[in-house]
Amino acid sequence: MRKLYGLLLLLLLSSACFAQTWEPGIFAGSSGYMGDFNEVNPFKFTDFSAGVFVKRNFNGYFSAKLGYTYGKIRGADSLSSNPQLRNRNLSFFSPINEVSLTGELNFFNYYSGISLKRWTPYIFGGVALVNYNPKAVYKGDTYVLRPLKTEGQQKEYPYNALSVPYGVGVKVNFSGSWNLGIELGYRTAFTNYLDDVSSYYPDKAGLVNVDSRVLTDRSGEKTGVYIGSPGSQRGNFRRDTYMITGLTLSYTFLSQKCPVVSP
Repeated sequence: MRKLYGLLLLLLLSSACFAQTWEPGIFAGSSGYMGDFNEVNPFKFTDFSAGVFVKRNFNGYFSAKLGYTYGKIRGADSLSSNPQLRNRNLSFFSPINEVSLTGELNFFNYYSGISLKRWTPYIFGGVALVNYNPKAVYKGDTYVLRPLKTEGQQKEYPYNALSVPYGVGVKVNFSGSWNLGIELGYRTAFTNYLDDVSSYYPDKAGLVNVDSRVLTDRSGEKTGVYIGSPGSQRGNFRRDTYMITGLTLSYTFLSQKCPVVSP
């Protein structure tokens, strides 16, 4: 009976200690995208990304994380192995600014600096708001594509979109309360305009200006033959996805001294 009381007391102390711990951290890695310029490769990372986050650990298995991440995505038909895309000859790049709220679920009972289990794989998912601004380079000059309405939109598409982040990672408690992790995450965006390519070629006569008419159909720049007839397919009609991978470094603040917890 005394052993049972002792176990219950240990569980209560552990609950009090670990119910409220904060964990700020930083992230550095790479960003990429899947969409009209990359339909099949989920590991095509092209640019640097970085971020900061703060995490609330509710227990050894579950935490909530608020984060900000900056990255960049890009794509170019000229680099494609698909001859149809090379003929289309479009390109873009865009900065990505993301604010996210995600839940993180550890596979093991993981308390930084306290538990005997010093590492754990984990999965995460949540919701995010992403700011994007697709651009293209033409004859050495950079053009912001949104106001050009290159597909004949009645109004500009939004500057921000909701996205759904999800992914996997592994983290290790390497010294005291310090944690090092590696993470791979994908974000399905509720827009098909991260790359300014979505649906059909418009009637060039109805576009806003000369720049819009030039950048809506760049297929003839090398051959002189333009394929973008009004109503023909320009994009794949599917939502775009961007992905982020890299290393995390964080420090866990414990509210008070606690006993060592077994895995």
